[in-house]
Amino acid sequence: MKEEVYMRRALELARRGMGRVNPNPMVGCVIVRDGRVIGEGWHEAYGSPHAERRALDDCTEDAAGATLYVTLEPCCHHGKQPPCTEAILAHKIARVVVGCLDPNPVVAGKGCARLREAGIPVETGLLEAECRALNKVFFHFITHRTPFVVMKYAMTLDGKIASSTGDSRWVTGEAARLHVHKTRSALSAVMVGVGTVLADDPLLTCRIDGGLNPLRIVCDSHLRTPPESQLMRTARDTPTLVAAVERNDRATALEQAGAEILLCAEKDGRVDLADLMQKLGERNIDSVLIEGGGALHFSALKAGIIHKVHAYIAPKLIGGGTAKTPIGGAGYRKMCDAIRLENLTVTPLGGDFLLEGDLPCLPD
Repeated sequence: MKEEVYMRRALELARRGMGRVNPNPMVGCVIVRDGRVIGEGWHEAYGSPHAERRALDDCTEDAAGATLYVTLEPCCHHGKQPPCTEAILAHKIARVVVGCLDPNPVVAGKGCARLREAGIPVETGLLEAECRALNKVFFHFITHRTPFVVMKYAMTLDGKIASSTGDSRWVTGEAARLHVHKTRSALSAVMVGVGTVLADDPLLTCRIDGGLNPLRIVCDSHLRTPPESQLMRTARDTPTLVAAVERNDRATALEQAGAEILLCAEKDGRVDLADLMQKLGERNIDSVLIEGGGALHFSALKAGIIHKVHAYIAPKLIGGGTAKTPIGGAGYRKMCDAIRLENLTVTPLGGDFLLEGDLPCLPD
């Protein structure tokens, strides 16, 4: 079907905005006239012109009478940019094909309604599943105003994230590690617990050409992060936030290093992760990649803040009764209480595998 070809091209264009438009959605647009593509565009960066306006500006000929294909419903309100619906009307587009509707309350069907009221036929739902999947982060954030959270870990086939001596470099190969860096670039923040900082001294930057560094968050209830750690030594160059439940005599040193301390509610003597997510949402942090150890991972699961799991699995066996596993804490007492992931996919990455799955809605 020719129309699907145009929408797939719009999806391809939209992905170019990954990591650069948060907390806005990724959007792509293709304009077609007489079976020829005459304009293309995508939302390139937060605050920049939207995909429809980019595509209209890109047109090689008059767009009057053309069909516009766009992955997400055109906006109809003034934000950082003027309404795309008005640009579509001004250029006398004859027909609009929309991948999926925008759940943003200020749009939510109003964009399509505005065009129809002006006499432009609007069709919705072309490749809707793909268009919705592209913006899973945005759809969650605009609905709940808290970050979409991905829990990531790398483990051996026998379920170890490090040897019994603590050695973890490297569980997986280069292809899997490259994928992690791409994920860091795509999401707004990366978070670890202070235990990971003390054990591994990570940098948590995105080390790929053209990649973007996420906000780095340390979940550190009582401010044990060493000022000489890699995170603190680079905090003036890469934004770094320390989530805590109290200030103490170590706070000043961390702030002088360039980190920000965010005080959160306390739960069971530690940072209340649900409260932390609320506070991050208020700062327009739409997504978080948790790369912690077993204690933080279980706390996050118990708090019900995890939405997706990225498990990188290496076909290695290392054993060790004291070797650490991806999920620690008290765990669940019975197998029937275990969390079963949904919508599983398995992707080969070099000699390793990435297993991705969604968490079901967890009880409060």
